[in-house]
Amino acid sequence: MSCTTLLVGRNATNDGSTIIARNEDCGDGSFNAKSMVAISPDKQPKTYTGVTSHLTIELPDNPLRYVCTPNTDPTDGVWGEAGINAANVAMTATETISSNARVLGADPLICYQPAKGTPGQPGYEPEVAGGIGEEDLVTIILPYIHSAKEGVKRMGALLEEYGTYEMNGVAFSDEHDIWYIETIGGHHWIARRVPDDAYVAQPNRMGIDRIDLADAFGEQHDYMCSADLPKWMADNHLDVTMSHDAALDEGFFGIPTIFNPRQAFSSYTWLDIVYNNPRAWYMCSVLNQSSPLFHGDNPAYNVHSMDIPWCMTPDVKISVMDVKNILSSTYDGTPYDCYGNLGDHESRHLYRDIGINRTCETSILQIRPYAPRAAQAVQWVAFGSGPFNTAIAMYTNVREIPAYLDTPLKVSTESFYWTDRLVAALADPEYFDNMEAISSYQQETLAAGYASLSTTDKLISTEADMDDEGTIKTLEGANAKLVELVKAANDQLLGSVLFERSLKMQNAFGASDH
Repeated sequence: MSCTTLLVGRNATNDGSTIIARNEDCGDGSFNAKSMVAISPDKQPKTYTGVTSHLTIELPDNPLRYVCTPNTDPTDGVWGEAGINAANVAMTATETISSNARVLGADPLICYQPAKGTPGQPGYEPEVAGGIGEEDLVTIILPYIHSAKEGVKRMGALLEEYGTYEMNGVAFSDEHDIWYIETIGGHHWIARRVPDDAYVAQPNRMGIDRIDLADAFGEQHDYMCSADLPKWMADNHLDVTMSHDAALDEGFFGIPTIFNPRQAFSSYTWLDIVYNNPRAWYMCSVLNQSSPLFHGDNPAYNVHSMDIPWCMTPDVKISVMDVKNILSSTYDGTPYDCYGNLGDHESRHLYRDIGINRTCETSILQIRPYAPRAAQAVQWVAFGSGPFNTAIAMYTNVREIPAYLDTPLKVSTESFYWTDRLVAALADPEYFDNMEAISSYQQETLAAGYASLSTTDKLISTEADMDDEGTIKTLEGANAKLVELVKAANDQLLGSVLFERSLKMQNAFGASDH
């Protein structure tokens, strides 16, 4: 399982933005090259067919422009992953999540079944298409939504109609709201709005720990779910609530009005203890450094805790820089840090890192309410392993993305992705020898991103609409100038880490060595 998600409500950020962010991590033993591209309406397909599922879907008319971060090699499908459309709505898809046998037995995943036998011959069975999945979601949802809530509704409708072949969590954001939707089995789903003053730390495990069915089937202010969720739960005995008092709560088909869906639908296994829970614990412990929930002699939650709250209010407001640092972390300052000097060799490799080696891209999607509408949306994009890379602040209301982010299939230092991969591989063996150069590079380029936004925002009219060509050209120019600066810094960093690595080669020998 892959990916780590961090969501931050507008009253929990330093500038009132909504932020949804995620590390897109490849599976074990793989590294997918990623690009950032802009998709115009004429390039959006009218009929979409998934490579994994073989499912064909007719898409709506009048798609919006959008940017996303697809696989450079389209052989296995698009895998658009993260992006923002011309309505300033952001989407990150997906956080792979876990489930349990009860759920998957009650609503099996909709997996592709290849044809059997020969057409026209006895026993022939035609292929059966699978449902929708991570490969498809950005392409079939993001161009057609005008709010975060609308994103949940479109995805929910697609799940109910076509089903899914995998368990996923997906986040949507606009200027005001963040919504997070989780799939349950093949066709069911729940969604919750992130409280404005809260953040969500989400590893590869079902996270939502509260749903109010009265709201989900009423105003839908904070919750939504599939239409038949409570009846399906009742029919399949999926309620595990111990404290339900039917005399006080009539519920829905006998299901309590308010219950914990994580307990009902998620996994509680040893794999969560080594792979998932530590990441949630670390993110929360960083963002709540004064809380007795995570610190002190007897904290309520530790690295193994199964029921860390899905959302919490941070100690201090959170910035894009903080999100980048957290999603790059390797349990910094703890005995579990693989690059640290605390603990021992065993403790440093006990748990799955957040900033893992096989991260292929990280997108921090920021909708800024104070900027002119045509410049509100920014995708801070990073390629490669988090401890060694930087994020570039790209305006998304554009028609073109700088070529440095359009990754070639062959390794090239003219590519942001490949240069970051080279830096990480070379710097890793001599982590501390290279960290001063890497830290300086990260600070310089992130500061340049903030400066680019501040300078460019002032050039954009508050009256400009999303399709104003002069505005789009200004934003594209700002993107190009920032990318040029980052490329120069990246090339310099590559030279530095190459020099350090060359000094430590096994065949090194000097006249004074004997």
